[in-house]
Amino acid sequence: MIERSVEEALERTASAELDVRPILDAVQAHGDAALRDYAQRFGDPPPRQIPRDEILAAYSETSDALRDALSGATQRIERFAQAQRDAIADVTIREGNLELGHQVMAVERVGIYVPAGRHPLPSSLLMGAIPARVAGVRDCIVCTPRAVREVLAAAHVAGIERVFEVGGAQAIAALAYGTQSIPRVDLIVGPGNAYVTAAKRAVFGTCGIDALAGPSEIALVASGDADADLVAADLLAQAEHDDDARALLITDDRAFARSVGERVEARLARLETAETARRSLERHGGFVVLALEDMPAFCNRLAPEHLSLQGPRAQTLASQCTAYGTLFVGENAAEVFGDYGSGPNHVLPTNGTARFSSGLSVMNFLTLRTYERSLGKSDRRIANDAAILAQAEGLAAHRDAALARMS
Repeated sequence: MIERSVEEALERTASAELDVRPILDAVQAHGDAALRDYAQRFGDPPPRQIPRDEILAAYSETSDALRDALSGATQRIERFAQAQRDAIADVTIREGNLELGHQVMAVERVGIYVPAGRHPLPSSLLMGAIPARVAGVRDCIVCTPRAVREVLAAAHVAGIERVFEVGGAQAIAALAYGTQSIPRVDLIVGPGNAYVTAAKRAVFGTCGIDALAGPSEIALVASGDADADLVAADLLAQAEHDDDARALLITDDRAFARSVGERVEARLARLETAETARRSLERHGGFVVLALEDMPAFCNRLAPEHLSLQGPRAQTLASQCTAYGTLFVGENAAEVFGDYGSGPNHVLPTNGTARFSSGLSVMNFLTLRTYERSLGKSDRRIANDAAILAQAEGLAAHRDAALARMS
């Protein structure tokens, strides 16, 4: 494995500046006709809504093992999402003769984008659909470039009834603006390629989005007494995503890093996705050697999508780490478990954005609607303060509206 300097490790991946505006404008203007046109241009399947019986058939044709895995992951994701939802409550307080509060309400309609790259991604459907359902979203619509059996089976397990076979920037445009067949949504969630991300950036404001996802990444912190083979396995699990994935080992022991590198090579020799994983490691992976006491500060600057702490010092380091998408503490808290439904979501902030943002959760699908309710005569203190502040800001009508409550 390649040794990286701290500066190299902290370099951010520049997001591609892609011009998807022509696609968005065409879909907004011409709806389904534009979707058909772009599908033909890009060699995609013709856009269509998947019939309900096709979804059911896909589920019935799926192996028992995969059906059981989808069901188990669904139950765990749902339990975690429900615990999050239960932690969010309506609020009511009294201020004079006013009742003030907020009500927790679900977004009405959500679009879930499920990529279809080299492999089907049923887990991404579960991660979007289940928290939305737990939040109380009434209408969830899935768009995916290829409606493969595994994704349709996941749709059935997650209770999704409307799946559209349409992908790319044009799918995001359809969800944001609506077409003759695809209704306009209030929020779009789910990962995608650079074109999908560019489209989500462009439509934000027309509707909400969860985040702008970059390449997947893991920072794995391990002292020299950690299990080198498990560390190697976890680094490769991240590196196999694609050429731009980032798998970084942070250790205090250069000899341990070399041992991990040997285990990586041994695993690559028998790994089906070795070609992609090797390119990823060569381009963006490797290791950084740091003193143990410097590791938390470095990790907090890096703010990785996945932060894995392994070895006997994992618990101690965990208390000092504050910026990450999801934290995995201990060698058996495997990042791959998070990918496939231990409970927390796998749609997470990347490229350092975990410093100020969170992963997808039930909270993304909820709004806090605040209110003010009169319980009697106006409170003269509140009215007077409002009038004085309005006068200070030069807003005479605001002042007069406040003073009218004092008469």
